[in-house]
Amino acid sequence: MAFRDVDLTYLEKHGIPPLPGPDDQGFVENQGARIWYASHGSGPPVLLLHGGIGNSGNWGYQVPAIVASGYRAIVIDSRGHGRSTRDGRAYSYQLMAADTRAVMDRLQIENAAIVGWSDGADTGLILAQETPERVAGLFFFACNVDNSGTKPFEFTPVIGRIWQQHQKDYARLSATPRDFEALSGAVEVMQGTQPNLSASDLAAICVPVAVVLGEHDEFIKPDHIAYLAATLPDATHQVLTGLSHFAPLQAPDIFNNEVLAFLKRIFG
Repeated sequence: MAFRDVDLTYLEKHGIPPLPGPDDQGFVENQGARIWYASHGSGPPVLLLHGGIGNSGNWGYQVPAIVASGYRAIVIDSRGHGRSTRDGRAYSYQLMAADTRAVMDRLQIENAAIVGWSDGADTGLILAQETPERVAGLFFFACNVDNSGTKPFEFTPVIGRIWQQHQKDYARLSATPRDFEALSGAVEVMQGTQPNLSASDLAAICVPVAVVLGEHDEFIKPDHIAYLAATLPDATHQVLTGLSHFAPLQAPDIFNNEVLAFLKRIFG
């Protein structure tokens, strides 16, 4: 039977499987921050960008599957998250897109597929908007493109379990282990006004995009995701039945199959 952890009780007891040992890892200095990255495997490059207040270890179920399918998986801790540092400037998706390009430059990657989850999806979308030549395609999972796309916040046990996991990971990985609440607050400020992409902005983004949402996403409105898919020029739309904002952890096989099908489509 396929692994399922829809309520994240397995995660609560056992955590997320650790990433495999990297072939390369290090830090890139960019705009006042040290950005940590790790590279796994070989083949066409795939950058995995995690969500807000998370870290690259959230991809523990995805990296082995991507590498086993013949791709090079590169994970990045967003500035201030995981092992990466931040300075005092406000967060923006443009700043995190610049950090991603800095890692690509360090690794001499001219063009890559992006798999983005929540805030990572918006970082990937801004990267595609600003420098489309660097993005072979974007797997856009579970984020809004303007402030009309979010649901009113409602705490759930699932959110509580992932929040506790993020807290533990931050304390273990960060150079400032007591600053989790400050990080959370800074990310929340960004999310309150960003991104703010108009329909004309979206219509100008011409890279292939897979727009994906869990059926029971806790944060993002389904009709907003449908609007995004309809407005981007080269987009597909997929809903993951029975899953939520945390589908990569709830049903890795379902999520991974969608990612791998997208990578096969863009890389051939």
